[in-house]
Amino acid sequence: MATRYASSFCFVILLCSAAAEAIDGGFSVELIPRDSPKSPFYDPLETPFQRVRKAVRRSIARIEGLRLNAAGVPSADLTNSGGEYLVNITIGTPPVQIVAIADTGSDLIWTQCKPCSSCFDQEAPLFDPRKSRTYAVVSCNSAKCQVYDQTSCSSRGSACQYQASYGDQSYTNGNIATDIVGLGSTSGRPIKFPGTVFGCGYDNAGTFDTHTSGIVGLGGGDSSLVSQIGRSSGGKFSYCLVPFFSTRKSSSKLSFGANARVAGRGTVSTPLVSKDPKTFYYLTLEGISINGKRFDASGSPGLGSGEGNIIIDSGTTLTLLPPDLYDQIEPAVAAAIRLPKAQDPSGYFNLCYRSSGVFKAAPRITVHFTGADVRLNWYNTFVEIEEGVTCFSFVPSSLDLAIYGNLAQVNFLIGYDFAGGKLSFKAADCTYH
Repeated sequence: MATRYASSFCFVILLCSAAAEAIDGGFSVELIPRDSPKSPFYDPLETPFQRVRKAVRRSIARIEGLRLNAAGVPSADLTNSGGEYLVNITIGTPPVQIVAIADTGSDLIWTQCKPCSSCFDQEAPLFDPRKSRTYAVVSCNSAKCQVYDQTSCSSRGSACQYQASYGDQSYTNGNIATDIVGLGSTSGRPIKFPGTVFGCGYDNAGTFDTHTSGIVGLGGGDSSLVSQIGRSSGGKFSYCLVPFFSTRKSSSKLSFGANARVAGRGTVSTPLVSKDPKTFYYLTLEGISINGKRFDASGSPGLGSGEGNIIIDSGTTLTLLPPDLYDQIEPAVAAAIRLPKAQDPSGYFNLCYRSSGVFKAAPRITVHFTGADVRLNWYNTFVEIEEGVTCFSFVPSSLDLAIYGNLAQVNFLIGYDFAGGKLSFKAADCTYH
């Protein structure tokens, strides 16, 4: 799992219990901003600016975890208030509710299990595989043991075991198993997926929150939930991220299959680039325009000249660029804004101004992907980090790859089409989706 930015701007996925077979017609589930009143993480005593400052600190922590993932080593930074998703699924027969972090930056599905030799504290009871009639341990000789690449044989025999470690020193170890994983949907029709491969963790520790009991990976690898429900999803999923400070509506939908179609006037598409590790969703960034002046990414050594030079991540708040490209666009942004500059108290943002509320001073910023020009609004590029201080949410990073974060994705319907090999953007008011 990639380290998570931005408690303030992450979203919670509530997927309820399931009792019927998956259908081919597609289905949708609810997306809830993590700090909205619907979320179990909601703290009514926190101000919006406290949430933003926490997000910035997690942004800094995320970098090393992603660097390890980019090198092909399983890693992640998990924090108890990071920019993660929560997924409420069921496992087993009879079904047991599991609340887990749902992560687009990792693949493995796992939960804490009884008997647990070393577990972090969680509020809900541990999953007990002995009480599930449909639970089965995967053997070392099974093809399902190869779905996740960090596996080995148990010391006592043929059981397939896994190990997963993360960038913040969190980890999980246990058995690879299969069971029925159940989801719900906003249509009210329950869905279940028999024979889903997951990790039953007996040795787990790190910066996990007591509200959760594991991770549900939504990345592009073979062991992720997205990959395992392939037929039911039709190789497609989409989401539309509601602005965090929306007063009209606090949730939207994560859709699969037929419900995930993104089309119509204003839709632009760019190729999904196949690269290792398969977990990440790679796009090709060709340039960024500020008030019509284009700065080509091809001249950035930090991005390289090949395809797939940036990943899109719904769990990362900020957009991270290599310093050489960022150093080109920052002066152009600064030249377009006639407001008093301010200092960022965290020392993380380079470009801040004295301004509150709607940031009308923001220049026109367009991100140019191959075949897709995405025109951003002010809230995609600026964030108020404390009262009266608004900062540019594109930041330089020494990371080996660039990241297109979720602030830049707000109020866009974004569709992932693996069969078609493309990712689509369509400007939308996500409070209506």
